[in-house]
Amino acid sequence: MQGVIKSYDPGTSEGVVMRDTDRSEYDLSPHALTGSVFRMLRQGQRVVFDLDGDGRATRVRLGSEVDMGTPGFAPRPDGRTV
Repeated sequence: MQGVIKSYDPGTSEGVVMRDTDRSEYDLSPHALTGSVFRMLRQGQRVVFDLDGDGRATRVRLGSEVDMGTPGFAPRPDGRTV
């Protein structure tokens, strides 16, 4: 899934991510950043994420305008995002 960080508290590692497609909000899993390049998140940051069995956002990864199909960025013919 793709979305943006709505809120994040670096002290507690608690936060909320909002999905792009329907603006649904998901709490971040306590282990959302495990194995990620992120050490903290900022409000408005674009991310790609999965949901765990409890419906919390996990496996937070770097998102970008290109891989999110944002208007103004045509898909690459070879399917690459970089």
